[in-house]
Amino acid sequence: MSVSVVIPCYRSARTLPPLVARLMPVLRDVSPRHEVILVVDGSPDDTWTVASDLARRVEGVRALHLSRNYGQHNALVAGIREARFDVVVTMDDDLQHLPEQIPLLLAALEGERLDLVYGVPHEEEHGYLRSLASRSMKAGMAAALGIRTARAISAFRAFRTRLRDGFDGLSGPHASIDVALSWATTRVDSVRVRMSERDHGRSNYTPRLLVRHAVTMLVGYSAAPLKAASYLGFLAGIIGLLLGAVVLWRFVMGDTTVAGFTTIASMVALFSAAQLISIGVLGEYVGRIHGGGMGRPTYLVRERAETAGDRTAGRLSDDLDAPVGVGSGPGDR
Repeated sequence: MSVSVVIPCYRSARTLPPLVARLMPVLRDVSPRHEVILVVDGSPDDTWTVASDLARRVEGVRALHLSRNYGQHNALVAGIREARFDVVVTMDDDLQHLPEQIPLLLAALEGERLDLVYGVPHEEEHGYLRSLASRSMKAGMAAALGIRTARAISAFRAFRTRLRDGFDGLSGPHASIDVALSWATTRVDSVRVRMSERDHGRSNYTPRLLVRHAVTMLVGYSAAPLKAASYLGFLAGIIGLLLGAVVLWRFVMGDTTVAGFTTIASMVALFSAAQLISIGVLGEYVGRIHGGGMGRPTYLVRERAETAGDRTAGRLSDDLDAPVGVGSGPGDR
């Protein structure tokens, strides 16, 4: 089993050297053919300097520098599309995901003949509020997107590289690897792994970003909000009919006083709220359609770094994967 490890990097200049130093011996033990792809997601510090230095010094390490900060999932898409080997492992850059736990993912992937395995921590690695927000988001994914394994989703995953063909057409600024992987397979499981506390810095996933990511997944990959807006309008209509019946009954009974103004004002406020919410949901969808039509890229690679041996291996791999009769020689032009 050959392995490509993809690591999105942001503000990780201090953690990358020890991470790579621990990662390479593990990969040598599990597979003679392996690589590490460091995707620097427009980090404002000297993360690219460190990553490119590692790529030039350490055989099997490659580095991509994205032209700006596109987000973790977009950076993952960039790295996954660069992977050369049979299995892709994704992990964070902050040493919370232990390289020594990768064999557990690979053993489950191979032993159970699965396509995708998530590494789930024995204990929550974040605080209570952060973990609660994460669990709530996963529960929402399971309900709204129909992803049965959403509760086991983790950034520490291993999957067969062929799954990327299922989201080959994924484009635009809003990407979600886990939703895209769910399009390609249902042979998914999880294993319990040990995780470490963060040694440096703090998580970039604030509650605000978690909410934004949840909105991206719901609006970008599901029609559930549109259905919810329809149900809201239907419910408002029923309540309006009931209030109208009450007003009509009071009119028939001769109980028409100025006090009816309260009922009318309540009906107007209720219907206005339903309309505004529905328009807001529709506007979110229209905005995303407009954003997709503008041609905004999922990512753009500014520069690359790798050893001469890795460049040669990449060319040989491309030549082996090319169909018979396809080439770049003079006879093919």
